[in-house]
Amino acid sequence: MTSIARGSFLQRGGEDKSATPAWTMTSVGEWLRSPVAPYYLVLVTTAMLTGLGLVMVLSASSVGSYTSSGSSYTVFLDQLMYAAIGVTLAVVGSRLPLRWWKRLAWPAVFMALLLQAAVFTPLGLDSYQGNRNWLSIGGRTLQPSEFGKIALVVFGAAVLATKRRVIHKVWQASIPLIFPVGIVLLGLVLQGNDLGTGMILVAILGGLLWAAGLPARWFVGVGAVAALGVAFLAAGSANRMQRIQVWLGNICDSPQVDGCYQKVHAEYALADGGWWGLGLGESREKWGILPEPHNDFILAIIGEELGLPGSLSVLLLFAVLAYACFRIVSQAEDMFTRLAASGLMVWFLAQAMINIGSVIGMLPIIGVPLPLVSSGGSALVAALLGVGLLLALARSLPGAREALGGRGSTARRTFASVPAPAPARTPAGRTGRKPAATTARTPAAARKRVR
Repeated sequence: MTSIARGSFLQRGGEDKSATPAWTMTSVGEWLRSPVAPYYLVLVTTAMLTGLGLVMVLSASSVGSYTSSGSSYTVFLDQLMYAAIGVTLAVVGSRLPLRWWKRLAWPAVFMALLLQAAVFTPLGLDSYQGNRNWLSIGGRTLQPSEFGKIALVVFGAAVLATKRRVIHKVWQASIPLIFPVGIVLLGLVLQGNDLGTGMILVAILGGLLWAAGLPARWFVGVGAVAALGVAFLAAGSANRMQRIQVWLGNICDSPQVDGCYQKVHAEYALADGGWWGLGLGESREKWGILPEPHNDFILAIIGEELGLPGSLSVLLLFAVLAYACFRIVSQAEDMFTRLAASGLMVWFLAQAMINIGSVIGMLPIIGVPLPLVSSGGSALVAALLGVGLLLALARSLPGAREALGGRGSTARRTFASVPAPAPARTPAGRTGRKPAATTARTPAAARKRVR
């Protein structure tokens, strides 16, 4: 009777208590090769980065927020509100069919250009943190260039996908993506003195053209022109030249050296954190010492409070996000999907590399936020909207739509993609779970066995 009940329980899909989980390299590798893996990798990594960002924004901004407003939660509550808006847009964007994303290409880039041009009207903020790249609307600030990134990705993917047969002709690839849209958008951003965002836009354009299949020889000339442009813009600004000299000159022996204050205190924060960190909320540099601790230099606070494991976790999460994007690019059958995923991957990775390089001293301080982590409403909402597009692209992969769009609860579909438990082995070497042919019996046979 006991063996019959156990066999019926296993046949109905129950879990044998003697079974051991099959979390082996083989089973995990099989799951990573499944069509739903990119979707869940994007979902989990972005959720972890956003959650970590909210926690660290609360910690890093608490002192400065209390000093300026009398409450330690002012900056955090604003970031939480923008996170809620961004998550809502991400959910809507992930469910939006790709044909609607393509239809939004022209309206999105037109709106991005219009908003970016509006910063030079009375709505624009004059020399906000050295840049004129913000709008003041209803008592809140908006950075149009952040939404210009997602608009450029969607527009570039939609345009280049229609020209895939003639992409080898440079003038076909250039019009209208580079001339006039890319040049005008980039020119407006640089006119506002925001070189960091301009570099991200150039990286997105280059990534889109490379993924579209533009011959490699054209990138030599384009890269040379871009490098000369960056050098010209850097030479025209005393602040930028000072940052480059500080980076190359190795002159920052103390924070009192001109141009070294922020760089040295970021290094102090990372050094104070040591291997395991001072503990969450225990940062010393956030007490009015390190400028922008919750924004561009939030990684320094992560390293100070959470130590090397916290810093490496951020790097690992971005590496997993890059892998998920690469899987979408490699598995996509639609040209728009391949190009849009490439543009989003370049956007997130280039911005993360510039931010991390600035904090640890491998690059001059450029001034871009860490995607999904740093404080900043426009940056967070735009990045989460990009995640929504990335999830929509992952859902469109062959086999993924069927696996994710079937009936049943979300939890059931999620756990169905996780490796199932493997049957335990008995001392005799046989598996604890009986084969289906052995355990499955007709009602008559079962009654006869009971008697």
